[in-house]
Amino acid sequence: MTSAKGTDAGVQTARASKRPPLSPQEGWLSDGRRVLHFRPTLWDRWTQRLEVTSGELLPDQPVPLLKSRKELTREQAIALWRQKRQEGWKTYGPQW
Repeated sequence: MTSAKGTDAGVQTARASKRPPLSPQEGWLSDGRRVLHFRPTLWDRWTQRLEVTSGELLPDQPVPLLKSRKELTREQAIALWRQKRQEGWKTYGPQW
């Protein structure tokens, strides 16, 4: 028997999964030609920074060609992640 309370909990879980993680996690995005790798570099109570590395997928290479690397605050990284997802980028497993 399913209660309304159980249904509400499922909705809350779905909403919670849309939030950025509170603890550091690596993430990968790609549009099929370019790749972004988000990696936590500094994570403490006061400062959260991530390194974002970009690469380009080449048809004759097994690993993307690394193009650039920059360090962003957590807020900047979340904004970049959301922007790319809205542009149609998909999440991927590790590429290098």
